Amino acid sequence: MKKITLLLFLFTFSLGYSQDQLLGFEPGETGSVGATFGDIGANAVPTPIVEDGTGTNTTKVLKIVGNPACEPWQGVNLTLTSLVNLTTTKTMTMDVFSDTPITFLVKVTGGTGGPAISAASASHTGGSTWQTISFTFTTSLDGQPTPANGIYSGFVIHTYWAPGAVSFFNPTVPTPARTFYVDNIKGPLGAPPVVPQPLTAAPTPPNRAAADVKSLFSDALVGYTPVTVIGYTGDDNTFNTSWCGATTTLVQIEGNNTNRITGLGCEGIAFLAGRFDASGFTYFHMDIWTATPTQDKSFNFKFSNWNGTTGETNAIEYSANNSNILTSGSEGTWISIDLPLTSFNCINTPPGNACPSVSDFAQFVITSDLGTVYYDNLYLHKNTTLGTDDFEASNVELYPNPATNVLNIESTTSTIERVSVYNLLGQEVISRTPNTELVTLDVASLQVGVYVVKTSIDGNISSTRFIKE
Repeated sequence: MKKITLLLFLFTFSLGYSQDQLLGFEPGETGSVGATFGDIGANAVPTPIVEDGTGTNTTKVLKIVGNPACEPWQGVNLTLTSLVNLTTTKTMTMDVFSDTPITFLVKVTGGTGGPAISAASASHTGGSTWQTISFTFTTSLDGQPTPANGIYSGFVIHTYWAPGAVSFFNPTVPTPARTFYVDNIKGPLGAPPVVPQPLTAAPTPPNRAAADVKSLFSDALVGYTPVTVIGYTGDDNTFNTSWCGATTTLVQIEGNNTNRITGLGCEGIAFLAGRFDASGFTYFHMDIWTATPTQDKSFNFKFSNWNGTTGETNAIEYSANNSNILTSGSEGTWISIDLPLTSFNCINTPPGNACPSVSDFAQFVITSDLGTVYYDNLYLHKNTTLGTDDFEASNVELYPNPATNVLNIESTTSTIERVSVYNLLGQEVISRTPNTELVTLDVASLQVGVYVVKTSIDGNISSTRFIKE
């Protein structure tokens, strides 16, 4: 049990609002001590250590040591165990122990509903005592916006600061040798924010012959089968590579598989088992959705070409921004990006390689400042569609949909000559030649998910999706 001093009790009582525990350093807490920053090598910031406290606090505390040879803005990133809500109250508290008087800078990060980052100054009077100090995020420090106004998930402690400073360089922030201890980071408890998401699935792409599509992600039609099975772990065949900081998860929008990227800055897609020659493919397509206002934002993407090697030799990239695709007010709607590959810029890495070579695409990389983004129908195509001799609009009804045990397929025009059911890997899992207007399929043994039903009526092929529950 952590000791709460009488000073802390009187302090929080006088404030008149709740200061809830957001991060301590006892075993079992889910918050974490992240990476330090400021310099590398001999001038690196010492890694903070969780150790037993002293004096009036003998529980686990975090020991922070400053490095006078390092940059003045050095510090450590922390992840809060619980979110902090600074929409009304802007003040937080923290227990600090120091032998000497010190001033340092703190920040809340990962904000939603307000500035993403906000900074405040904190001071301890010294005397080798534990003191509960408060700091209020209402002053613009280190170039950060003010005031804090949202829900925050991260916390940063900069080891140094100077009374009255507005930045680390003007006036100069001194960096004397310094060791201090922190514990019990507190503030108003915040609930996870409601993240907007699309209410409708992405538009269904045109029907194209399978040979005219190279798909990375789409379950719209059989011809859009991905070039290989791509998961969400590892680094070789994944929508969620470790070398980019964003996180991609599979979600359902109106029963349609959709990828959601959170923490977007960079996200990599690797498809090494399905790397392909893009020669002859002329267009790129991707549907994206974001709730973030698109004004002055960008969404950049590139294909990495490996040219038969084990790494990138050149790439082609495009930046979607307000001058072309991200028109003002396009947030909250599906944005269909469909571009000729000739619109892409060539990146020749390193110099001397053929560019723009498209002989061996192995990765796709997204960089953006749009925050959370949903995407679907990510593929290359040859700008062709199936003619009426090859495909007619669907003349069948599927019910019930979703289906659990039985799926009925009924023609509205003529006899159904053939029915095939495909999973999202393009594998045929059911095939029938009924020659009737109503077909009843037993789908009880199918795995839960989305399937595509291809029907042949009067020699014409149509494709319809159904969901197996």
